[in-house]
Amino acid sequence: MLRNLSVILVRTRFPENIGMAARAMSNMGAGDLVLVDPERWDRQKALPLATPQAESLLDGVSVVPTLSQAIAPCVAAYGTTARTGGWRKEVISPEEAAHELRAIAREGGRVALVFGSEDRGLENEEVELCTRLVNIPTAQGHSSLNLAQAVLVLLYECAKADMALPFAPDGKAREGWTRPAGGHDSRRATLAEEALLLARLQEMLQRIDYLPQDNPAWFMQPMRRFLRKGRLRRHEFDMLMGICRQMENALTRVVSK
Repeated sequence: MLRNLSVILVRTRFPENIGMAARAMSNMGAGDLVLVDPERWDRQKALPLATPQAESLLDGVSVVPTLSQAIAPCVAAYGTTARTGGWRKEVISPEEAAHELRAIAREGGRVALVFGSEDRGLENEEVELCTRLVNIPTAQGHSSLNLAQAVLVLLYECAKADMALPFAPDGKAREGWTRPAGGHDSRRATLAEEALLLARLQEMLQRIDYLPQDNPAWFMQPMRRFLRKGRLRRHEFDMLMGICRQMENALTRVVSK
């Protein structure tokens, strides 16, 4: 699982925390580190807090401007949060997250653990981009964890879950695997494909006056949650995009008459 897992740090403030996060990744066997719009990225300041084994992680860091871009190749993104309620519903524990991620990653899809900035965590807009939310239980009134500590806790649970189930070379024994109608295996849709589908659905639903013209993105949130609950597959993505194309063709014919 950890070979198919990306650790994504959003708007980090201190290079030293990146170094410690890289050390935690090296300890647990994770190998892909992505920084989203870091306030300061200085490899030389991060290096003393990492281990010699983690240096390659710091050398291979990817830096991107947005979380959307960072998670685009992934089929699932699990965001971490100390706050709950409101936009942050259906929060799960690190152990639950690890078992879900194991099932997804063993199908071959890339998954992500997403951590917010040291002072503010993830913003609401970033929370909405994540497919699931994870909360690390702490003593009451002491919910603030160091960034690298949070990375280590989540990766420890992932490593523990990964070691509990030997790798299965065929799809029959893999957890979370479903075979679509017709008997052909279909991978999970990536988050980039999900975003494309949601944009297309929103466009069509507005054209048929199902969605209000003002703030339609707000009313699309239940649709996003519905698609994620069903764990969208690529053949399902193709089917729904095909429906959108047919809707557009039908609307064009109506307008032209």
